[in-house]
Amino acid sequence: MHSAEQEIVRDLAAGPDQVYAAWTRPERFARWFGPRIFATPAERVVLDVRPGGTWQATMLGEDGFEITIGGVYREVAGPYRLVFTTGDPDDPGDGPASVVTLTLEEHAGGTRMRVHLAAVGNGGRERAEQTREGWLELIDRLAEHVRASASRVS
Repeated sequence: MHSAEQEIVRDLAAGPDQVYAAWTRPERFARWFGPRIFATPAERVVLDVRPGGTWQATMLGEDGFEITIGGVYREVAGPYRLVFTTGDPDDPGDGPASVVTLTLEEHAGGTRMRVHLAAVGNGGRERAEQTREGWLELIDRLAEHVRASASRVS
């Protein structure tokens, strides 16, 4: 069992309130969450955004393949901070688990988003790299979503 920490920083073309909404509203979350090869229907997303509340998203692939991921919110201080788990970091078993700390700050007319990942579990460096690649894809999709949303609003 090991713990690996990494941070991804991205500047986004929307204010913190819009970025926070993309993380906390099911209809927005569904538009960007998950790898591009999956669809995440809004009706399969549950976000109980409060300390101790749970979140869950089911991603659908080809041929009826489904994968559900979820966790628990630990801190909710919108629109600038959100801390949640993926899996159960206190008892990860064989699966991946992490604590994700999302920090949003106003920056250059948009938002600087920091995603701090504290991963727990087995798998070593290879799993850590796969986790990072997965998060980079999610953040790319989130950036596209908030840019498109911001251009519709203005």
